[in-house]
Amino acid sequence: MNKVEALAWIADIFEEDPENINPETERKNIVNWDSMGVLSLMAGMESEFDILLSADDIQSMSKINDILLVLEKNGKLD
Repeated sequence: MNKVEALAWIADIFEEDPENINPETERKNIVNWDSMGVLSLMAGMESEFDILLSADDIQSMSKINDILLVLEKNGKLD
């Protein structure tokens, strides 16, 4: 998966317009990055990429780039 595809996937998870999503977009600026959004992100990471996120992983995420880094660290991002 390349970065553009990853950003589109993240936008879909948070039900956000892809044009509003970039690596520097902060968590506070995404309405659906709430408790339900976190559950969707966790489920998506597990089902799509076989990545299990810990509570610490979730707590440390403050912007979209943090999600991209997890994908990259796990070899899922080109």
